[in-house]
Parts: sequence; structure tokens; C-alpha cells
Amino acid sequence: MKQMIKFKSIITYLTITFGLISCNVERLPEDQIDLSRAFESVTDAGNWDNLFYRELRGNVYGVYSFTTEVQADMLNATAGYGNRNGSPHRWTDFLSGDGNISTIYSNYYSAINNINVAIRGFKKISPANEAEQKSLNQYTGDAHLARAYYYLNLVLRFSKAYDPSTSKADLAVALILEPDVNLKPKRSTVSEVYTQILSDISIAKTNLQDVQGTKGSTRFTIDAVWALEARVRLYMQDWEGAKAAAEELIKGGRYTLYNSAEGVLKMWSEDTKDEIIFEPAVRSPDERPNTMSIFYGYNTGGRNYRPDFLPSQWVIDKFSNTDYRKAAYFKVVPIFIQGSRYEGFRIVNKWPGNRSLMTDLNTNYNSQKVFRIAEYYLISAEASYMIEQEEDAVKRINELRKARGLTAINVTGQMLLNEIKDERFRELAFEGFRLDDLKRWREGFERKNPQSMDMIMKGADFESKRVTAGDNKFVWGIPERDVTVNLNLTQNPGW
Repeated sequence: MKQMIKFKSIITYLTITFGLISCNVERLPEDQIDLSRAFESVTDAGNWDNLFYRELRGNVYGVYSFTTEVQADMLNATAGYGNRNGSPHRWTDFLSGDGNISTIYSNYYSAINNINVAIRGFKKISPANEAEQKSLNQYTGDAHLARAYYYLNLVLRFSKAYDPSTSKADLAVALILEPDVNLKPKRSTVSEVYTQILSDISIAKTNLQDVQGTKGSTRFTIDAVWALEARVRLYMQDWEGAKAAAEELIKGGRYTLYNSAEGVLKMWSEDTKDEIIFEPAVRSPDERPNTMSIFYGYNTGGRNYRPDFLPSQWVIDKFSNTDYRKAAYFKVVPIFIQGSRYEGFRIVNKWPGNRSLMTDLNTNYNSQKVFRIAEYYLISAEASYMIEQEEDAVKRINELRKARGLTAINVTGQMLLNEIKDERFRELAFEGFRLDDLKRWREGFERKNPQSMDMIMKGADFESKRVTAGDNKFVWGIPERDVTVNLNLTQNPGW
């Protein structure tokens, strides 16, 4: 379904969910809440804070992650995929009216609108005591960090990769920081959006500085702030800043890398917490997460697997047999495609489903690992390399490699950078990072070497797709309907 940003209904979502506001909403019209009464106490602020997390859970994984993965080079569409997510996979008919694009864009901005309402409203609340002030500070920090998270994902998808020499001219997305029912915003520049992201992170850091991180935290902590900052600065090519933020997490020592096949497998299948910095709270049956089921495709009736996409053989071969991740990320299962049974082939098994979250056999719900410590070993290694601190880069990449069952490397120069990229490829496979990495590295790709030609879609837009570096569709088009309604929005080239 095509959607657009609806600035005139800032809090419609609030009225159809879970009775967010503590005032007597029964006396109000069904389709609105009186904002003048929505911020009367710190308890009200806490209810808004709960909304932030509820919406975040709905805006992570699923279409928000797998769309870029099917667009990139690691997967092949099966012959039975039914054209689900076909346009981003093919590129040639991937248009600005695509439902995935409009869903992601609209839902991110909807969440941002609610955050903007809350940030303004929180300033009207007078805490009664020190404890209430502490709570309000935390809710304020949460709001700013969530807004930074959404704007980072928007700028990654709808803008060119950050280039220090052109960031003040390159168009990004519209910066909306205040609720305004008549707003028809223009697009801000890449520099302006990243500046705002860092400003929100700074405010979050001040307000969350006393909220210590814990393994598997379902609320933002100071460690979540460092995690987002490291990621942001990596994309900004602020190598020293990225390394410093990543090292805060590594040296803090609260999160440890799993160093066995069993440990890695349980992190993904049972949602164990040792590596997890932040994940939204999930529980069955009412607060379950989005899934990555297009990779899994378990069919209850036939008790078999019918995935829409399969990992290419060259991707599987990137994982040596000693790599603990191989058994966790891939699984040999009987695959059924258009009435035929195929044996001995692998599906993506990174999200097989935590049994404690299942309600039926064809669901694969897992906790949403928004920030985990392995990413920060990778960020530290890449940033160290870029500032010519290769010894530090080798140290961090080897720590991750050893934890995953691989031997240490001793290389320098371009070979070291290639190893860092390969390790990032393996560790973060299928989580939604690949397309953005190719974009920021200014690399194109060629799909190749599927597991079997018999099971997949074939042709120049499928298993042999070639995309050159800088192709216009590395950057998504602003949703068609938004550009039509708001003439101040400039469309991206090629859309």
C-alpha cells in the first residue's frame, strides 16, 4: 500500500494502540487526543517513552532490513518467489512508487513526528522530585536517540554516501524537528542531517550518561548512545570519532564475544545476550518482532522449506568450515520449489525462531539485535586502518576472527583492508548492512555462482545481475506520492 507522511495527524497512531495518555480520553473525540493534557506528569512522559519503544520494535527487521539485502549481491530469487520483493532485486523496475520504499519512509517519519510532539511536550512537565527529574531526563534521552536512529536510516537510504567534499550540497531528506500541520518541507543537505543526528546523540548522551549498559538491554543506555555514535561516525568517515566510540564499548568490557559454535548458534536461535547492547523488548503473543521469513520460508502444511531467496554459493564459501558462524547462518534442508524437491542445499538460518516466541510452526520470531558488540570490533578495525593505525586494526579484527573459530591474520595495506571488509561481510551477513557498505565503499557488484540454476530465477536481472559503482538506485527514490503532494521535495536522479 502506498503511503505518505501525514503531518496533519501527528498522533493518530496513539489513539488506536494502547491508551497511551493518562488523561480521561473517553471525553475526547475518537480520532484525536488533546495535546494540552497529554503532558501533565512524568507518568505521561513515561507513556510516551513506551510508545517510542513500541514503534521502534515495529520499525526494525522485516522489510526494514531485508529490502536492501535482496537488492544487493548475496541472494538469489527462487523460481517460486512469486515476485515478492522482486523490484528491488531486479533494479530495472524498482520505482519510487514501490511499497517497500513508501512503507519505510512513511513509518520512519511517523515515528519521528511522535517523537517531536513528545520532545516539545516534555518541556512543559515539572518533575515533583529528584527521582521524577531523573526519569524525565531518561525519557528525553530516549527520544533524541530514537530520532537520531531514524534519521540515520533515512539518510543512508535516500541520500548519497557521505562525502566530506560534497556533503554541504548533496541532498538528503527533510529535517522535521517540530510538529507542524501545514509543513511542506524541502530536503536538507547531507551535512545538515548528519549534524542534526550528532546533535541528538549529544543530547541523548547527556541525559543517559547515568544509565549504565547491561547485556541484552531492552531500553536505551549510555552504551546504546556510543553504539549509534560509532555507526554514524563510520558512515561520516570520521574515523577517529568512530574508533573512539567503538573503543568505549569494547574497553568497557560488559559485552563479550561468543567463542564457540554453540555460543554463536544460541545467540541467533535462542537469543542469548552476551553480545547484545540493545534489542527492543519482545514477547509472545502480543509484542512479537518483525521477521526475516523470506529467507526461511518454512511451510507448516508440508513441513518443508519454500524460501523466496537463497544464499549464493560464493557467499556460503566465504565461511570456512572452521567458522562457527557457518552452522548458525546456514542450514541444509529439503527445499520445495514449484512442486520439485531439492536436497542438500542451504537456506539462510540466521533467524530460525526462538521457541519461546513461537505460536505456530511457520513463524521465526527472534529478538531484534539492533546493536551488538561484534559490529564495534569491525568499526574499530576499519577506522584504525583508515587513520594508519594498522596494528590496532589487526588486533581488533583478529580478536573477532579468533572468537569465531578462525586463525589470526598478519597482513598490511590493501590486503588488511580487504580482510576487514570480508570479516564485515561475514559477521553482518543478511542484517541489512551490505548495500550501504557497497555504496560507501564506492563499489559495484556482480551476482554469481548460485547454489543451483534449477531452483532460481534466471536472467540479466537475476543471477547474473551487474551493477556499477554509483548506480542511481543505490540511493532510493523519495516515495512517488510524497513528491506529488509536496512539490518542495526534489526527486533523486534516475527515479
